[in-house]
Amino acid sequence: MRILVLGAAAGGGYPQWNCNTPGSQRAWREEAGHKRRTQASIAVSADNERWLLINASPDFRQQILAQPALWPKHDLRHSPIEAVLLTSGEIDHIAGLLSMRERQRFDLWASSRVLDVLGQNPIFDSLHPDYVARKAMSLDTPIEVAGHDAPLGLRVTAFSVPGKVPLFMESRANGNLQGGDEETVGLEISDGRERFLYIPGCAAMTDDLRRRLHGASLVLFDGTLWRDDEMVRAGVGSKTGARMGHMNIAGDGGEDGGTLAAFAPLDVRRKLFIHLNTTNPLLDDHSPERAQARAHGWEVAEDGMELQL
Repeated sequence: MRILVLGAAAGGGYPQWNCNTPGSQRAWREEAGHKRRTQASIAVSADNERWLLINASPDFRQQILAQPALWPKHDLRHSPIEAVLLTSGEIDHIAGLLSMRERQRFDLWASSRVLDVLGQNPIFDSLHPDYVARKAMSLDTPIEVAGHDAPLGLRVTAFSVPGKVPLFMESRANGNLQGGDEETVGLEISDGRERFLYIPGCAAMTDDLRRRLHGASLVLFDGTLWRDDEMVRAGVGSKTGARMGHMNIAGDGGEDGGTLAAFAPLDVRRKLFIHLNTTNPLLDDHSPERAQARAHGWEVAEDGMELQL
């Protein structure tokens, strides 16, 4: 499998358009060690020709321009992207669909819950049903993702992870911000030989998730915040990571808590943080936090990174 990291930042990108914290200032100036990042999305292919897009970022067009593998190659209208799969209904996962409305054929896979979110907003009707087939994924049930004329050679299993309803749907949640099992999903993707997991949003580690992660060749995991109260400390927000539906990396007690500790006993060959918030010190290549994550065997995803399995 060939995996392209199209974007590695959380909603808003890095630097976020209105962020003037010290780290974002360095990214605005493009200082060494502060690489800019667009909003999180990846593309996966089993044959280097036909691609599955995982989440449609608001930065979709910019990301496509940066990846020749995803440029049109045949006829007057063409895209190597033959299917799209969504892990949640968050804006940074669905807004890019509006840049894919030019009557291009592809299948759109999501949980019934996320398809319902799209269905409630008529702006997504711009994806004409004659060209874009919306298909519901059942949890814990493998699907063979099809392209235009043949399967893509990718088997995908969606599974529930702890999360929350999209921010723009909170007023309709009747106080249940966590939502149901289909609100946020992780993905296990296999080409029949290797498998990897993509989990850009996760509020907590569970026993079921530990079982799925154990022995994986590759995991790209929620790296939104280093500390739970990171945005509060930075003076740019009042919400904690837990309130936003994201695990913190370091934990309240330092390096022995959070994601670093949760993954320590798991036999994962390669681990990358993705979906990093603009305040996360991991975005500084030379920060103590980056060194600490590296000591625990973690890498930090970057736009344009290519992974092979």
